[in-house]
Amino acid sequence: MELAKEPIFQWISQFAYQPGTVYMYIIGMMLLSAVGLPIPEEITLISVGILVFIGQNPDSFPPPFVGAPVVNVHYAAVIALCAVVFSDALIYSIGRIFGRKLIYHPRVHRFFPPEMMKKVEDWTLKYGNFACGLFRFTPGIRFPGHLACGMMQFPFWKFLLIDGLAAVLSVPTQIYLLARYGEPILMKLRQFKIALLIVILAFGLYFLFKKYQKKSPA
Repeated sequence: MELAKEPIFQWISQFAYQPGTVYMYIIGMMLLSAVGLPIPEEITLISVGILVFIGQNPDSFPPPFVGAPVVNVHYAAVIALCAVVFSDALIYSIGRIFGRKLIYHPRVHRFFPPEMMKKVEDWTLKYGNFACGLFRFTPGIRFPGHLACGMMQFPFWKFLLIDGLAAVLSVPTQIYLLARYGEPILMKLRQFKIALLIVILAFGLYFLFKKYQKKSPA
């Protein structure tokens, strides 16, 4: 496989033979994503699925030594699922304990724009308990959505049931699909890596420009 010659994939492949590190990475990233880290959890799931695929193809991505352990697709899927549900339950609990006063705290308020919270409240009022599941499929408002479920005192068991079912449908499937069909996905990443770098650079420049704009005197 030509992909194995690419420097980026040579670097990534080393982690396919460090399962313990990967499992800890899953837990850490899911917890950070749950509390507002601006990196969608889907990025973590995709990277883990790719590592599983690499570990399943030692002929193309040689291990550091014979018999090197690999990232197990079943372990990765279960750990990711548990980490996601635990993270969601944690955010729900924070919302339930601290209530609305949390989002009006001076250090926290800027992370909850009025238009975002309006959308969250509209969904919770319209769909009730089932909004928990909708938030799970909506990265942009997943965090404030779960927080709102706690603030609105949704029954915990209902939140856990609906959110858990949504997570079962979305989390393990991404890892399993990438583990099974990793080659065409990696090929696409190779083809578009230059475009991806341009997008990341453009986003970085835009972020710096907006930050400079805010600091500049009116």
